[in-house]
Amino acid sequence: MKRQILLLIIISISICSFGQIKESQAIDSIFSDWNKADVPGCALGIIKDGALIYSKGYGLANMEYDIPNSGSAVFRIGSTSKQFTAACIVLLAEQGKLSLDNNLKSLFPDFPSYAEKITIRQLLNHTSGIRDYLMISYLKGLNDDDYYTDGDVMNWLTNQSDLNFNPGKEFLYSNSGYWLLGQIVKKVSGKNMADFAHEEIFGPLAMNNTHFHNDHTQIVKNRASGYVPSGNDDYKISMTTLDMIGDGGIFTTINDIKKWDDSYYNSNVLSKKFWDMMTQQGILNSGEVIDYASGLFIDEYKGLKTIRHGGAFVGFRAELLRFPEQRLSIAIFANRGDANPSRMANQVADLLLKEHLTNVGVENQDQKDVRKDEFVHLKTNELENFSGHYWNNTSSLARRVYVKNDTLRYFRSETNESKLVPISKNEFKMINVQADVLVKFEVNEQGENTMSFIANGGKPSISIEYMPKVYTKDELLQLSGRYYSSELDVYYSLKPEDDLLMLYINDSKKSSLSPIMKNLFSNDDYGIFQFNNDDEGRLSSFRLAAGRVKNLNFEKK
Repeated sequence: MKRQILLLIIISISICSFGQIKESQAIDSIFSDWNKADVPGCALGIIKDGALIYSKGYGLANMEYDIPNSGSAVFRIGSTSKQFTAACIVLLAEQGKLSLDNNLKSLFPDFPSYAEKITIRQLLNHTSGIRDYLMISYLKGLNDDDYYTDGDVMNWLTNQSDLNFNPGKEFLYSNSGYWLLGQIVKKVSGKNMADFAHEEIFGPLAMNNTHFHNDHTQIVKNRASGYVPSGNDDYKISMTTLDMIGDGGIFTTINDIKKWDDSYYNSNVLSKKFWDMMTQQGILNSGEVIDYASGLFIDEYKGLKTIRHGGAFVGFRAELLRFPEQRLSIAIFANRGDANPSRMANQVADLLLKEHLTNVGVENQDQKDVRKDEFVHLKTNELENFSGHYWNNTSSLARRVYVKNDTLRYFRSETNESKLVPISKNEFKMINVQADVLVKFEVNEQGENTMSFIANGGKPSISIEYMPKVYTKDELLQLSGRYYSSELDVYYSLKPEDDLLMLYINDSKKSSLSPIMKNLFSNDDYGIFQFNNDDEGRLSSFRLAAGRVKNLNFEKK
């Protein structure tokens, strides 16, 4: 009975939030699985022409006290926070207190000499090459429950003797860059960024329920708790004791984020020059313009310009999607780790902007961006032609494609794979992902089977099919041993077990390595292992490439 009453309360609060719009029923259907009295969910805000035209909570903000989600619930928004860190930097530049071309070494002399070539602008654009500290912590054997400080992060970063790539050569998302920007705000302004942002942004915009959360013991009124599924249709709390800000750390509400969105169009507090600087896209050394600006992705969705950023940390997921030319913004703040608010924001946009969008897809989570008339039918044996292992040498990625239940699947790890829907004899749309992804199978001039991965109409990323090498016990024994990384201050041990090479981190057993080719292995959790020989032909080291950390050297001891 209590649950039934609570559900009625949730529904009534939702309905009373902000008026009905004609698409409300269709919008609510997107969130129907969360509009229940016993699950976490999200808060949704739709802003049109400066008005919050729809604000609704789905599910519970707190499962222990049966508190429903609403537009006034305070959510951690993860990397959606980055635009506020960038805003602090841009304001300091606008005030003449720093230049975006200042180099990192001049601000933090403890960095190696490579920091002389890294500019603040490159930190803003994710083109610095600095390794991601969250991935570093993971590679050190730490997890979300472990505690470390800003001092630890600075020590980890200054201990990195190499970069992922030369500054300005590539775009690679790095939380380290934005954490460092937060430290730069503190150094230049003389104030913690939480205080600076309050004085310069949140206070003037009357964002009274928004702050950088740099003290995990701080009490936050109306805070939503974060959750992750724990099996059997149950959930467990997923929060953090970490106090880092810059790469994340913003706590805010739907009602407050509306005021931030208003500032994009109204220059009373934040100037047009400020927003021009915020939305100036990065440029690589090659002259290529990238989609990332300052804490914002500048892109298109189905023919319309977008300014957006998502966020994901512990039991929270977030998305703020703006269509500036249509003066429409969609904010979704979720307190469940299995949410995909980016996809859901796209689905809401499909409903509200259907007369303006091109290539409007089927309104369905599993068939996003695929029109019914695009589908072609391929028999199981035809799909099997594309099954295999594929290696991308440029990105150091190993992927597997296989058939399950008459469907081609793109396998990343045991918990991360996507369906591929055929739109021609050799072309597939990847579904259940945020981007518009085309996967194409071809044979190159060398007679090799290839797989091209094309996201949002960009340049193809090409992988070559390979046959995994079969290692003998003796060969695995030669690769086994204890390896040390001075940059991480951690030991990795490799031990042959049941015809596999098993990974241990500081003597804690993790998972096995999968062979790709000679001296090259992959691990779903820890990346690509490239073994190297010394000048005398003896196995001496391996280099690890793990997503946002590359070129990490381990010496055999």
